[in-house]
Amino acid sequence: MAKKKRKTSPKKAGSKIGYAVVGQGYISQVAVLPAFANATRNSRLVALISDDPAKLEKLSRKYGIQHTYSYERYDECLNSGEVDAVYIALPNHLHCDFAVRAAKAGVHVLCEKPMAVSVFECKQMMAAARENSVKLMVAYRLHFEEANLKAVKIAQSGQLGELRIFNSLFTMQVEEGNIRLKKALGGGTLYDIGIYCINAARYLFQDEPSRVFAVTESNGEKRFAEVEEMTSAMLVFPHNRLACFTCSFGAADISRYEIVGTKGSLQVDMAYEFSSGMRHTVTIGEKTKSRAFPKRDQFGPELLYFSDCILQGKEPEPSGQEGMADVQIIEALYRSAENGSPVNLSEFEEVARPSLKQEIKKPPIKEPTLIRAKAPSGH
Repeated sequence: MAKKKRKTSPKKAGSKIGYAVVGQGYISQVAVLPAFANATRNSRLVALISDDPAKLEKLSRKYGIQHTYSYERYDECLNSGEVDAVYIALPNHLHCDFAVRAAKAGVHVLCEKPMAVSVFECKQMMAAARENSVKLMVAYRLHFEEANLKAVKIAQSGQLGELRIFNSLFTMQVEEGNIRLKKALGGGTLYDIGIYCINAARYLFQDEPSRVFAVTESNGEKRFAEVEEMTSAMLVFPHNRLACFTCSFGAADISRYEIVGTKGSLQVDMAYEFSSGMRHTVTIGEKTKSRAFPKRDQFGPELLYFSDCILQGKEPEPSGQEGMADVQIIEALYRSAENGSPVNLSEFEEVARPSLKQEIKKPPIKEPTLIRAKAPSGH
């Protein structure tokens, strides 16, 4: 007999949304679980899901969590009545399945990026959320971060003149065996880090690209047997604007973007990081000004914002449509790299853009000791 779907119902003012965090890998342990301490106004951690009993035992004790489940018992968790929302932090190829199952159970979905590994899967997720009246948000943490949102304001203020160029580097070393290097799990430079560059270009230009071109390369190392070592991409935006970026799993750590207009430029250093502060350098004519932004918790704000969307019945930004736009571009870039020619993009649905209204300030969290998990670099 099919299980009866738990009906969603509006929460009372002052209620807290109960979350299950699905997947206890690096990002969950280093950022998501500790962030609940900064989101106590409207969010609470109530369940952990993993197939690693040692992780569940230690993490549940550390965070005082009574309810733990294996992946096989995921549906039991969804129908337990304890969980209002899930935070999905699984390998990319599992995002769609776990999101759709949550939506069908009447549970709201906050999903790590990329939203999924294909536009088809993104549409499945959005349809399931719509048909079951649940909220779906993609975890673009920088949509709530001061330095990034002020970069958007500067870009749109006119002080840089007419925007012409976006340029970015996002590179790191990823150790052999990491899931980011496994094609079947949704690995690859564009899905993991290139997506940040794509998303930044879109919200800084406040527009969508019409044509893309990409080249991938690998240095022959064994670790890059399944996915590319690096990708360079060009996105052509309306009004003859260009966005270019390179992302790599085999180079030194760099995280930077620059937006250039007819009168000046803005460079943002440590632009995509969550473990450090950021820096703006604005140059207009011969005058240059720099500003440092301190490190903040970027995950607590996501939880606070999404819980407010649930409690207040608001549609979230970043939405599923926002997540699908990036996946549409990534698919086109990989087709371009394979075919060696530019790929034209179909029209995009209109999406809301992040603004300073979404900024949420929370203090940095102390990095915890990891339990059977490690950073992409292996350190």
